[in-house]
Amino acid sequence: MLTDPAFIRRLDSLYLLARKILGGSLQADRRSNKKGAGITFADYAQYSLGDDYRSIDWRVYAKFESLLIKLFELEEDATIYLLLDCSPSMLSKQEYAKQLTAALGYIALNTLDRLAVYGLADKLLPLFEPSRGRNQVLPFLKSLELATSFGGGTDLSACAREFEARHRRKGLVCVVSDFLLPGGFEEGLSRLQWHKHEVFCLQTLDANDLHCEWKGDVTLECVESGQAQRVTISPREAKLYEQAVAEWNENLKSTCAKRGIGHIRATPDQPFEEVITDLLRRGGLVT
Repeated sequence: MLTDPAFIRRLDSLYLLARKILGGSLQADRRSNKKGAGITFADYAQYSLGDDYRSIDWRVYAKFESLLIKLFELEEDATIYLLLDCSPSMLSKQEYAKQLTAALGYIALNTLDRLAVYGLADKLLPLFEPSRGRNQVLPFLKSLELATSFGGGTDLSACAREFEARHRRKGLVCVVSDFLLPGGFEEGLSRLQWHKHEVFCLQTLDANDLHCEWKGDVTLECVESGQAQRVTISPREAKLYEQAVAEWNENLKSTCAKRGIGHIRATPDQPFEEVITDLLRRGGLVT
């Protein structure tokens, strides 16, 4: 349970460690003092009853049939966007991915950064609207706790296009996913960088992703497409599978390095605190 007091105490310990490692001024490193003479466009938010209808962006509505309103601020500050893969292939890793996302969001809210969280699958689903401040910690953790698997396979490119339409403002985007995407990851990552966002990939995999323990005649069924296939797995096929996964993961790592995108891999046998601590010691999400 992400809202359990014991879990929140673990998050608080991580936040105190983050302040110590990063010098106690996490926000100041990214905060800008730039101020406009008037009201400056900042971001989008989902339209809700009572909002000024004149702020609705009809261009976005025409494209995605989603009512979004424009938000304005006088001061430009850091925004953290967490994109959590909620596709069916993440089911075995979902709780672990949520813990990692919870830790990053907790640190962001406590350092007064602006935070927004989305679910990724075949479309982009808002999980936590852009908010800021320590009083938003519990609503954030509750929204993450209630997030469920949806859609078919993850289409990072389609989600990135919708993200582009919602958020033109420069921010830090962290994608939490296994990155085992049928359509690949390069176009999606490229789109996320298009508007000068800083991008970070937190890849979560489990033992079943990395190794094939099955042998003999088996029927494999894709958890996302439902497609089934009867196959015979010998030690040779099992080895070829493991080699293919290793090459895929190495390609993700090298692509991130070429593009200046941060990348770290985590598996559920590692406590989430260790992963976040390692990430902080490397300098945080900023590459």
